[in-house]
Amino acid sequence: MWNNIKLQQCISHINCLPQLETNDGLIQPSITISRMTGSGGRTVASKLADCLQSYAPSERRWTIFDRNLIQKVLEDHHLSARLAEFLPESGTGTLTEIISNMFKSQPSAASIVKQSVETIWKLAEGGCVVLVGRAANVITAGLNNVFHVRLAGTLEKRVARVETVYDFDHPAALRYIKSEDMAKKDYLKEYFGRDIDDPLLYDLVINTDELSYEKAARLIADSIIRRFDLEPHREVVAA
Repeated sequence: MWNNIKLQQCISHINCLPQLETNDGLIQPSITISRMTGSGGRTVASKLADCLQSYAPSERRWTIFDRNLIQKVLEDHHLSARLAEFLPESGTGTLTEIISNMFKSQPSAASIVKQSVETIWKLAEGGCVVLVGRAANVITAGLNNVFHVRLAGTLEKRVARVETVYDFDHPAALRYIKSEDMAKKDYLKEYFGRDIDDPLLYDLVINTDELSYEKAARLIADSIIRRFDLEPHREVVAA
């Protein structure tokens, strides 16, 4: 389902960034996706990257940073990979305590958040990325090449999707959604002082109850193409 969401592709994207400065003055956009749990964030991101690929320069691939993002943060800052197990999108005191107790020689949770901010900014500035979660919309608000999307849906529909995707029963799916949504809300509030449900944080809010994931991805792609006046890339084929 998510064949284009791979850590190796993310690493390749990062490694190419220093060589990808162009002199044509064209803006290479990036996208942030904030999502209610069960509203299709990963699937929409995957389909969106595919939709936009023909608008990327020949050296680039539209790349998605989602759960793999924290792995990249840890790698960038030479931190223990085990920290990824204890770094959900949450700003709770329990998280800080866990890290403090288990990793005495490692930085605080707030310090890791700061490092994630640096990584997210660098990725967004380079263009051709879809950043899912991690407060990326707030972090990159000052960049003029970034388009911000929020995916939403009714609790009923989101619970049904989670039951299907994760093979949960109804009570487990409901608990999962409530826990995940609260963690995301707390993370944005504690570290960035913003309300995740504030519509002014987004350029586009989509109700995925009403649109299929394919149509949602196409709507976002069309908005990006218009906003940044993109034209399909045409590789020169030798005769």
